[in-house]
Amino acid sequence: MVPLRICTMPAVLCVAIYVAACARITIPSNGLASTPPMGWSSWNAFGTRIDDATVRATADAIAANGMREAGYIYVNIDDGWQGTRDSQGNLRGNPRFPDMGALAAYIHSKGLKLGIYSSPGKVTCSGYIGSYGYEKQDAATFAAWGIDYLKYDWCSASDEYADRQIPKAYQKMADALRATGRPIAFSVCEYGVANVTGWAPELGANLWRTSNDIKDSWQSVLGNVEMQAVYGSFAGPGHWNDPDMLEVGNGSMSDDEYRTHMSLWALSAAPLIAGNDLRTMSAATASTLLNAEVIAIDQDSLGKQATMSREGMLETWTKPLADGSVAVGFVNLDSAAARVTIDDRNLGLNRVPLSTRDLWAHDEIQFVNHLCSVSLPQHGVLLLKASTH
Repeated sequence: MVPLRICTMPAVLCVAIYVAACARITIPSNGLASTPPMGWSSWNAFGTRIDDATVRATADAIAANGMREAGYIYVNIDDGWQGTRDSQGNLRGNPRFPDMGALAAYIHSKGLKLGIYSSPGKVTCSGYIGSYGYEKQDAATFAAWGIDYLKYDWCSASDEYADRQIPKAYQKMADALRATGRPIAFSVCEYGVANVTGWAPELGANLWRTSNDIKDSWQSVLGNVEMQAVYGSFAGPGHWNDPDMLEVGNGSMSDDEYRTHMSLWALSAAPLIAGNDLRTMSAATASTLLNAEVIAIDQDSLGKQATMSREGMLETWTKPLADGSVAVGFVNLDSAAARVTIDDRNLGLNRVPLSTRDLWAHDEIQFVNHLCSVSLPQHGVLLLKASTH
C-alpha cells in the first residue's frame, strides 16, 4: 500500500518543517554507489513467490549472459523472504529461504552482491515481519549473512510513526547499518512523500524513491520519470533519485516503449535494477538491458540528471556528461508515429558537435545544413550522444 502524500506546502517549507521537527545527526557517506546502482530485483516478475532456487538461477543467468560484466551486480530479494523470529528475536528466512548465509555465499561466488528487503514498520507491504523495534538486531543479522544492499520500505510504519517522524524512522536503520561495519547500500523507499531529498542524503542513503510503485505500462513509466525530473539537483555520486525498478521485458509494453524506458532511466541517472525473469528473457529484452552505450550514459561519472522540456507531443531530455559531451533523448509521447527534425546547433553544446551518435542504432547521425529528420514510432525514442571532440 502506497502512503498518501503528506505535505502540500511548497517543498522548501516542507523540508524546513521536517528538519525542525526531527533532529538528526548527519551520517557520512558509506562510499558506495559512486554511479547509480545496477542489478536485479525479484519483485516485478515474482512478487512474494520468490525462493532460494530462483534467486540462485537468476545469479547464474547474470553471470552467464553478460549482465555482470555490464555492471548489473546486485541480486535483490524483495518482500516475501521473511520467516519468524527465534527466542532471542533473531529474524530467520521462511522455508523458501532456509539458509540466507549460504545463499549470500553463493551469490558472492558468482562475483555478485546480495540485496534484501525490510520495513521500519512491524510488517512489510505484503504482511511479512518488519524491523520495527529490532533495527540493530536485524542490521547485525543482515551483516552476518553477508548482505550488501537493503531496500527499506515504509508501508505499515505509518502505524508506528507520525508523519513528521519519517526521517527519524529511517535514521534508526541507517545508524544500525553503519554500526555493523559492513558496507551495505541503503535504499530508502517511502515513495517521495516526505520530501525525501531534504533528509535522505544526511542519512547516508545511496538512493531514495521519488515516485509511486512502477507498473508495466507506458503511463506508469512516463509518470514516474516525469515526477523525478524536478529533483535533479539532489542526484550525484553516492546518492541517487530512484523512480523505481525497470519493467523492461515483462511483456505489457512494446519493444520501442521498453527502449524508451531504458533511455529515460539512463538520462535520469536512475538506478538500473532489472525486474524481469532473466532466465527466459528474449533477445530483444537482452539487447535493451545490455546496450553498453546507453548504460554508459546512466553510469557517467559526472552524475548529473537530465533536464526535461516539452513542446507539444515531444519531450527532450538533455544530460551533461563528464567528457564535455551531452546525451539528448527525444521522446514521442504521441500514440502514432511522428517525424522529428533535429538541429545540431540546439543540442545543449556551446558549438556544433563534431560527432552525433545514435545510441540505439549504433551509428552516426548525418546532418544536412544542420538539420536531420527522423521518424519516431509511437512512444519511441531517439537517444543521441553529441560531442565537440
